Amino acid sequence: MSYVMTYNNLVADIESYLERTDQATLSKIPTFIGLAEQVIASEIKFLGNLVVVSSNMVSDQPVIQKPARWRKTVSMNVTVAGERRPILLRKYEYLREFWPDPTETDVPEYYCDYNYDHWLVAPTPSDDYAYEVLYYERIQPLDESNQTNWFTQYAPQALLYGSLLQAMPFLKNDERIPMWQQQYQAIMEVLKTEDVARIGDRQAVVRDS
Repeated sequence: MSYVMTYNNLVADIESYLERTDQATLSKIPTFIGLAEQVIASEIKFLGNLVVVSSNMVSDQPVIQKPARWRKTVSMNVTVAGERRPILLRKYEYLREFWPDPTETDVPEYYCDYNYDHWLVAPTPSDDYAYEVLYYERIQPLDESNQTNWFTQYAPQALLYGSLLQAMPFLKNDERIPMWQQQYQAIMEVLKTEDVARIGDRQAVVRDS
């Protein structure tokens, strides 16, 4: 039977590798795991977290709520009279210059990140237009109630060695740091190569469709 990483056995593996039994260290293991998840996610994109969401704009409202765990927008489009139209990414200043009076309304043509939780579109929607967004979602973090995610399925070694590396500033002076760093970098290079190939394949499909 093949090995399947879960949150619980990851915690046990980290305890074993660290060879520490003191409560101060053991209580920090969830933090080490969470930090490793963030670092790995910042280094690679993966199709497993590419999400499409559909919703409706609200007329007279140029600010749109982003989905929970949004990470990065790939594309946005709006449907008008049955026709799907792209909404193009522009800078905030461009939108304000293009549509200086937000009380004026029309079909949105551009969007930007208004802040981390919202988009801004211009023109201000003149109707409750249906829209669709393709975006990268932040992975649901591991914990006792969420035993597996993309990392445990597709990058268990990176998650293990990444968690051990995150423990190092806390433990200090661990001679095994170079070994774990080497192991982590090696598996991340493999993941990045696979990631580039997947993104290239997806772009080819889009061009050919």
